[in-house]
Amino acid sequence: MNGVIVAVDGGGSKTDAVALTIDGELVAHARGAGSSPHFEGLGEAVAVVDELVRTVAARRPVAHGGLYISGLDLAVEVEQYAAAIAGFEWSGPSTVVANDLYAVLRAGTDEPDAVAIVCGTGVNAVGVRADGAEVRFPSLGPISGDWGGGSGIGEQALWHAARDVDGRGPRTVLTAAILEQLGVASVPALIEDLHFGRRDSGELTALTPTVFEAARAGDAVATGLVDRQAEEIVAFARACVTRLGLTDRAIPIVLGGGIMRAGDDRLIGGITRGLALTAPRARLEILDSAPVVGAALLALDRAGASAGALERARVAVAAATRERIDATVGSGR
Repeated sequence: MNGVIVAVDGGGSKTDAVALTIDGELVAHARGAGSSPHFEGLGEAVAVVDELVRTVAARRPVAHGGLYISGLDLAVEVEQYAAAIAGFEWSGPSTVVANDLYAVLRAGTDEPDAVAIVCGTGVNAVGVRADGAEVRFPSLGPISGDWGGGSGIGEQALWHAARDVDGRGPRTVLTAAILEQLGVASVPALIEDLHFGRRDSGELTALTPTVFEAARAGDAVATGLVDRQAEEIVAFARACVTRLGLTDRAIPIVLGGGIMRAGDDRLIGGITRGLALTAPRARLEILDSAPVVGAALLALDRAGASAGALERARVAVAAATRERIDATVGSGR
């Protein structure tokens, strides 16, 4: 095969791209900013991916591309994204555009019956069955029943801090921690800055590690948020296995995203206990490699790579991204 195979995993906080040969040799890896159309807008999201693809391809022809992007949750969003990249020289009829959940799933398992749940900047899930049946969710935020991830936890931390200072809610150490971490004089001042657009609400995502630290120290508000996140993960898993008729099967539940990789004991314990009530034979698999590993495997699969090539790619891409993954554990994708 002439040219390289390019794979992209685009998350809410970062984007990874790799170029490989059909034999599974890693040619190049690059990382850029987040590229979720939900957060960046379609034009900016596509621009981030275009730059990274050009960087890793380095003027080599692209024989096949696999783009697995956060925020492509509806069929129309996939269509719009595919149309937006159609004019690029590296894009062609074989280019695959899909949600990044599939990259997480493939990185974690190759079993035909499985569930993948991402909890990073946001939260989402996919369930698959050997006969091709799938369960997906709109993942459009509160309007589609979603809560959690760094954005949800950060927003709720500020919600509780606001109620702490004005007397409507319980006291919490999160109030002082937010002021220190974000460098503001008071919670009302922060709220005003966010309201008038002087600060980006995306900054609240960075509060997630602080919430988990406060929970480990025994703060009741923080522990409530961690427990709520565990319940949300269990709800996704329960919906997937129930709708697919897999509640009695020994299937993998792949957990991806920075919050999952952090491996907080209270969070994982809550998920384990909740899952035992719904799918007692299921097993948790916390993904400790970058989702771009899965994107690479999917792209090589589509290009017809051998089993040996797939294994070489898995090892090479995981090694290339390991250090950067460790640096992002806790809040983002």
